[in-house]
Amino acid sequence: MKQLLGIHHVTAITSDIKKNYEFFTEVLGMRLIKKSINQDDIQTYHTFYGDDRGTPGSGLTFFDFKGISQVVHGRDEISRIGLRVPTDEALEYFIKRFDKYGVKHGEVFDLFNSKTLYFNDFDGQQYALISDEKDLLWQSYGIPWKNGPVPNEYAIRGLGTIFLVVSDYALMDAILTNVMQFKSIEKKGALGLYEMNNGGNGARVIVEENKVYPQAYQGYGGVHHVAFRLENKEELFKWEDFFRSKRIANSGYVDRFYFESVYVRMYRNILFELATDEPGFIDDQESYEKLGTDLALPPKFREHKKQIENLIKPFDTSDSNRIRQKDYL
Repeated sequence: MKQLLGIHHVTAITSDIKKNYEFFTEVLGMRLIKKSINQDDIQTYHTFYGDDRGTPGSGLTFFDFKGISQVVHGRDEISRIGLRVPTDEALEYFIKRFDKYGVKHGEVFDLFNSKTLYFNDFDGQQYALISDEKDLLWQSYGIPWKNGPVPNEYAIRGLGTIFLVVSDYALMDAILTNVMQFKSIEKKGALGLYEMNNGGNGARVIVEENKVYPQAYQGYGGVHHVAFRLENKEELFKWEDFFRSKRIANSGYVDRFYFESVYVRMYRNILFELATDEPGFIDDQESYEKLGTDLALPPKFREHKKQIENLIKPFDTSDSNRIRQKDYL
């Protein structure tokens, strides 16, 4: 059984799938890789954003559950989503970009030897832009969206550090190190840094201990789950067997068509997924040039496409691959 390779994707919840699409493509400059459905709730969208080709580790995805209330941030949640940019200069570019579009943000600061910039979207979803300038392992991993509005040298390349807030630090430490095979790297006050495999910004989790915050409740503006990368189905089955040997409850094998998964919840509201790099988002239905332009469905749902389209609120992404002028501010 091999170690987890890094972060595969993060799935969050939005109050407005169209506004979310506009924010990610026009402000953050991430490509819409797939406009699909939640395979367990077909009246809910599942949109996927990433780099130019949907490289594993670049995927940030969203659900738009109908009637859901706003998140209550607090203890025992996945609290913040990291996104990687190649240099410290890219952070300064995004400060100007955020100011241009009225995006709430903080100031650049150093976090475990990586320059970092916190910001929020219109739902109050919490993010961190993280510079790979000092991280040669991840600096060139990910492909800038060639048709996007952000210049290639500043563009978001993929997912970075994922942040957890927990009230029981010892329990989460045991889960990460003894079960998920992370390494405990450093502890600074209430913050602990953990890494998978070879480490670096694309394979990091920061855990914050906080017993004072109110209990978190999931909703729009919050994270649903985080997925960690495995190379293929064979490795996924080995992890499933490992969970079974430890008597850890899990979903068992799940085929999502674009990747294959096992889900496991070992700590309260925090859901982990293990997901394969294969087969990816360029498939029999959408070529590289057509990614994200139409409602894409795994084969088992395709004969029901008309019924599904009647259940979900339509929003037009037919121009998602148009060439945008690079904005040098």
